[in-house]
Amino acid sequence: MAEKRHEKLGLSDQDVLDMFETMLLARKIDERMWLLNRAGKIPFVISCQGQEAAQIGAAFALDREKDWVAPYYRDLGIVLAFGMTAKDIMLSGFAKAEDPNSGGRQMPGHFGQRENRILTGSSPVTTQVPHAVGVALAGKMDGEDIVTYASFGEGSSNQGDFHEAANFAGVHKLPVILMCENNKYAISVPVSKQLACEKVSDRAIGYGMPGYTVDGNDPLAVYEVCKEAADRGRRGEGPTLVETVSYRLTPHSSDDDDRAYRSREEVEEAKKKDSIITFAAYLKENGVMSDEKEQEIQERIKKLVDEATEYAENADYAAPESAMNYVYGE
Repeated sequence: MAEKRHEKLGLSDQDVLDMFETMLLARKIDERMWLLNRAGKIPFVISCQGQEAAQIGAAFALDREKDWVAPYYRDLGIVLAFGMTAKDIMLSGFAKAEDPNSGGRQMPGHFGQRENRILTGSSPVTTQVPHAVGVALAGKMDGEDIVTYASFGEGSSNQGDFHEAANFAGVHKLPVILMCENNKYAISVPVSKQLACEKVSDRAIGYGMPGYTVDGNDPLAVYEVCKEAADRGRRGEGPTLVETVSYRLTPHSSDDDDRAYRSREEVEEAKKKDSIITFAAYLKENGVMSDEKEQEIQERIKKLVDEATEYAENADYAAPESAMNYVYGE
């Protein structure tokens, strides 16, 4: 029997099932948060829909026991793969005291969890990229076998932070993966008005690193390029710039009306390449997942999301007298 594509990459049937399940969990949490926002129960959503395949492909290519990630605000798939739970995400959405990211102080999408090596993010875009490069430098100085991963949108690739971080990583041959999740829009600005070059990855040569552009709707393609990038970093060969091309299926955030800058036809066309559907089809074609197995996964995730929602909605808010905690030295 011919070797399956995921087997050629060293992934077992269970590995790719786990990838699909994590992608689906990210999607279902995200969809639930939109419903909660529209019902007036949570204040803000910034969505991962359309980018799950890229995030999960990258996360599974890393060593999730020791590598560090500096996610950007859409990286729900990354943080779930690195150990955050549906309950953690919902506590953040409802801004409750138990929110592991910030104790309910930060808006959703500002991930941070030391125990799972998720670097704390902040609101100015692209600031996570130099942070990841700094952690890679620290790891190299301490002789640790770690790779760091930073992700960002294609809009961020035009910010000074990206260029400084990429240059520094290249000069010092640091073990870092810089992954641009190109979803075609920087809020309302299409990629045609953001870049003069054809691809974000074209910029890599200027920093002395390889650059690759892959289909962001194909988790196996992203896994392959990120696994090679991680291996390069561990061998002391320096950083890699990866660009994953997909499409943002939702408005920029729950405060955005994307009808002002893109047509419904364009969005509907993009939905035909939705990785949740295409990866499920791949798994079925290769005998990894049956319709029954998919139904079982769907039901398990629905139960998980329901329980997380109920728990977070009923959890306590932070006490008013704790407002200054974590702001000043105690």
